[in-house]
Amino acid sequence: MKKMRNTALAAALGAAAVAPVAGHAQTATPSAYVNAPLAAPVAPSRPHGHCGIFETCASTKIGLGKGDFMIRLSAVGVLPEDRDSKVWLDGKALPGAHIKTTNQVMPELTFEYFLTDNISLDLIATSTRHEVAGEGGALGGKTDVGSAWVLPPTITAAWHFRPHKRLNPYVGVGGTMMWFHNMNASGALGLTKLNSGFTGGPSINAGVDYQLVGNWFFNFDVKQMFVRMHAWAENGSETTKVRAHDSLDPTVVSAGIAYRF
Repeated sequence: MKKMRNTALAAALGAAAVAPVAGHAQTATPSAYVNAPLAAPVAPSRPHGHCGIFETCASTKIGLGKGDFMIRLSAVGVLPEDRDSKVWLDGKALPGAHIKTTNQVMPELTFEYFLTDNISLDLIATSTRHEVAGEGGALGGKTDVGSAWVLPPTITAAWHFRPHKRLNPYVGVGGTMMWFHNMNASGALGLTKLNSGFTGGPSINAGVDYQLVGNWFFNFDVKQMFVRMHAWAENGSETTKVRAHDSLDPTVVSAGIAYRF
């Protein structure tokens, strides 16, 4: 009897010892799944160093400086001043007669490179068409002479006052060369041929660059060129010849958008 009692007690103690462990094993696995946090969706990251063409990013240089190269597209107005013009007819001066050249607006392309933070070189390329007339003195009223296209490549060395700043004004000096092409006489006074010699002269300018966004800049520029034109017109038989000297001295005003590479 005593042996049976001891066996029953041992069995009871064994069951009590095993029961908590089993209960914990049964609940541990489900609770691990129930309490696990849900993973948040991960947005695709932007490639390291990427910056859009119309964005100002941490890697974007502010302002302009040494080594920068810019291409600029502008609308340019060429405004001839026609100072101190003289006219001759068959070798005889016509007192009071002078030349008048029309204004013109055309697109302009400019290339600019910064040699240092403050000094840049730029080259403008454009071509404009102008009507030419004689008036005053023995010519009386306005007499149409003809029309001509002019190609005035101008190279300028400029000093920029505020390198690496968004707003950067500058002044410059340079030189202009002028070729006249596609010249046509109007037929007035029986003139059928119109020609002009190659010419050139110094120029000065002032302007400002402003960084809009990223590598895009707005530019406003005014150039004063000092150029004298020598032209002549004659009839088909070359019996009548008109010769003119004219200080064109055009003022060139431009505004446009530039991109820095």
